[in-house]
Amino acid sequence: MSERPLTAMIDAAGPPDCAAYGRAGGWQGLRRALRDLTPEAVIAEVTDSRLRGRGGAGFGTGQKWSFVPRTPAGDQRKYLVANADEMEPGTFKDRILLEGNPLQLIEGMIVAGYAIQAGEGVIFLRGEYHLALDRLTRAIDEARAVGWLGRDIAGSGFDFDIHVHASGGRYICGEETALLTALEGSRAVPRSKPPFPQVGGLWGAPSVVNNVETLCNVPHILANGAAWFRALAIGPDGGTKLFGVSGRVKRPGAWELPMGTPLREIIEEHAGGMRDGYGLRALLPGGASTAFLDGGAIDIAMDYATVEKAGSRLGTGLAILLDDRTCPVGMLRNLEHFFAQESCGWCTPCRDGLPWVERLLDAIEEGRGEDGDLDLLAHHARMIGPMGRTFCAHAPGAIAPLSSGLNLFRAEFEAHLRLGRCPHRHAA
Repeated sequence: MSERPLTAMIDAAGPPDCAAYGRAGGWQGLRRALRDLTPEAVIAEVTDSRLRGRGGAGFGTGQKWSFVPRTPAGDQRKYLVANADEMEPGTFKDRILLEGNPLQLIEGMIVAGYAIQAGEGVIFLRGEYHLALDRLTRAIDEARAVGWLGRDIAGSGFDFDIHVHASGGRYICGEETALLTALEGSRAVPRSKPPFPQVGGLWGAPSVVNNVETLCNVPHILANGAAWFRALAIGPDGGTKLFGVSGRVKRPGAWELPMGTPLREIIEEHAGGMRDGYGLRALLPGGASTAFLDGGAIDIAMDYATVEKAGSRLGTGLAILLDDRTCPVGMLRNLEHFFAQESCGWCTPCRDGLPWVERLLDAIEEGRGEDGDLDLLAHHARMIGPMGRTFCAHAPGAIAPLSSGLNLFRAEFEAHLRLGRCPHRHAA
């Protein structure tokens, strides 16, 4: 049993075919689920494993599945959707899994489909992931040809098939209800809840949306047991995680490590530390929609509760580092530009508030800032940021780096206003 199950079969030679996947231990979790366990027992096993969603929210996977009505697959239409629309800035973990071992995702989806008694799975894939699309399509076709997809899988009487849908390419499609709306062929806007997707999702049918990395863990839990999965982690959460680092480090990338791995270890040992001549100023610990942490406070465990206690979120677990030679105001302007242009425009605080925030940051960074701009930015952060004021989490996520940045980089903001220019850009 590998201590790095997610990446154990990934190598430069390309993804395994069905036979090689089976020889390396694949299909064991699915065989056990279909042969020995009821759907309720599969849900109980995944719940006991403490697997939490790896897409950012961190909701308990087994608990999410348990909300689906307990009717047999043949009696009610249900859907299992893999969210592969990976557009969070600084995040590239799902791409590694999709390109490196798509059969792992397929097996995880079949198990999840059996657990919730869904007859159909859909992979909602980021449109720019062309290599992933090719490898997923090939893997699905082969799995269907050898009997792992389709009718009466492994003689179990359970029918399940998978289709790939390439996204049109909007960040908002990563929000699960906007993703479902896009799948139905409509403009990708979030839905009000309730009803939640588990009760009324795709085309009104009960649906579960799980992240790619989440589903890739499922076969290993079923093959090796919940206790084994819990033991892989350091601390309260179960399993391993694809952690990563981008920024001015010596070895940017992603690595499968135990949940709860110290942030300092990820940055200094796996990423090689900062490049020569650069110091660590601050970081976003889990993608662009998480709050900044001070660079001097990296002695924390990368698990959900610890990062939240430190004032941010684990998010996708891929950290974006800000060095001491890059302007934090310029970085925030870049982030808010992305979030403003990716708003779906459905609700006013997001549609109008984020472009206004971007314009204020433009003015400050370009030397056109005025007295009161920082107070106005803080006001927008208070009005837009709290959950519950918008249809989805897009605006609160966009405001997270701004709210924290206004506190952490106050001196830099004030220097821009005082000098009438960006001190980093014009330093000579």
